[in-house]
Amino acid sequence: MSSIAAIQDEIVSEFEILGDDRESTIFYIMELGGNLADFPKEEQKDENLIKGCQSKVWLIAKEENGKVRYLADSNTDITKGLISLLIRVLDNRTPEEILSADLNFIDRIGMGNLIGSQRSNGLAAMIKQMKFYALAFQTKLNA
Repeated sequence: MSSIAAIQDEIVSEFEILGDDRESTIFYIMELGGNLADFPKEEQKDENLIKGCQSKVWLIAKEENGKVRYLADSNTDITKGLISLLIRVLDNRTPEEILSADLNFIDRIGMGNLIGSQRSNGLAAMIKQMKFYALAFQTKLNA
């Protein structure tokens, strides 16, 4: 499995191919959302919603062999694409790796300029929730 840094470099390379074509970049982000694993309909409930997102984003996590596994879904294609990028980087990692991850790909691909301030706040809320799950599993595993 590639390191978090290597996966982020892959993502940056993919976005560099698109250049400054904003429309293609947004379309690509939306396309990435289609790569998410199926999210159980019964988990689309309020307690799994990420607070701070303008769109509805459901996120659940489980611990598997000392690693955190994420599942997510959203009611909008762009947000679904954004959470899919985060899952690509952070899924199937130890809590320690997730908590110490410097998610520099977001700035490196100019995501803030692409998605605007509301979605940037939502992206920050997604990261916060993913790290919160990692912290909870770390605490449980070290108990």
